[in-house]
Amino acid sequence: MFGDRLKLARKKAGYSLRDLADVLGSEVSAQAIGKYERGEMMPSSSVLSRLIRALDVSLDYLLNDQVEELEAIEFRKLSRTSAGDRAKVEAVVIDCLQRYLAVEEILELDSAAWRAPKLGTRFIGEESEGEVLAQDIREEWELGIDPIPNMTALLEDHGIKVLVIPLPDNVSGLTCLVRRPRHKDKVPVIVVNAEHTLERRRLTLAHEFGHRLIDPQSPINQEKAANIFAGALLVSRDHLEREIGATRHALGYRELIQLKRMYRVSAAAFLVRLRQVGIIDESTLAYAFQTYARGWRAAEPEPIEQSGQKREMPRRFERLCYRALAEGLISPGKAGELLHLPLEDIEKGLKGPAGADADSR
Repeated sequence: MFGDRLKLARKKAGYSLRDLADVLGSEVSAQAIGKYERGEMMPSSSVLSRLIRALDVSLDYLLNDQVEELEAIEFRKLSRTSAGDRAKVEAVVIDCLQRYLAVEEILELDSAAWRAPKLGTRFIGEESEGEVLAQDIREEWELGIDPIPNMTALLEDHGIKVLVIPLPDNVSGLTCLVRRPRHKDKVPVIVVNAEHTLERRRLTLAHEFGHRLIDPQSPINQEKAANIFAGALLVSRDHLEREIGATRHALGYRELIQLKRMYRVSAAAFLVRLRQVGIIDESTLAYAFQTYARGWRAAEPEPIEQSGQKREMPRRFERLCYRALAEGLISPGKAGELLHLPLEDIEKGLKGPAGADADSR
């Protein structure tokens, strides 16, 4: 495990074996680093300290055993994702998950206790069956037909680990399973790019959730099926027809903006959804993207989040850290380590600004 982490951290930093040896100086050779990565030998404490500084990682990242490996990794926009980008993303995800699983272990919570849909992984023969799959999820999770107010909270409430973290711009998100030591159950995870708009993040969450539900052996275009699933989950056909009508030949800009904000999806995705359910035809869709909707795929019109805002962010991990702190199971220093926050912020988070200020007098 140490060797795999070291190799991933080296790739994240963009070093070859020889590059890293040069950074470390004459004390460590490229051959020795290769042996560390293959598990043939362990570095001394002094070399370990130098590796941590050179690779800008924590000791906990290299030695923590909460995560053995990320399995079944599915990147969105995989064709545009380089090996270097993948390594960087995987390293960040492993670091986040190790801290998340560590606090769950402290609180004696079952990390893998997610409310998996009873329908399980579904084998489908056509991309359009993604619509039925979304309807079945809505029924099983008792979501009705209304817009989903918080996609992040919905998935967290059902036991899926959601991470919203800065990623390379060409990575919208990914889904994976966390393989843990000692034969513990695997944990499902969905990661989305914090730099993207709320509308795009919600679509990515729904899309990656679709990948978790669609059997990878299904003889279909998995991306198209996941897109249809995401559109149907976020924008229910029945609710949409009630709001806009069963057939439309034209749409106005202001109506579209209000509707996309109601469903909290991107304007471009909303237009595509109208075509999916047959409310508009192909010519109306094409006209929209040639006229008033030109550029909507690249830039979101009137985004829900204003500058500096971040809505629908994951809250469970932070809440668990403060729960462990309040119950005396971890120290403020450990809470700061888990949350990557300074001690002053931890004190304010526990006692409120007034309480933290009083302690500092």
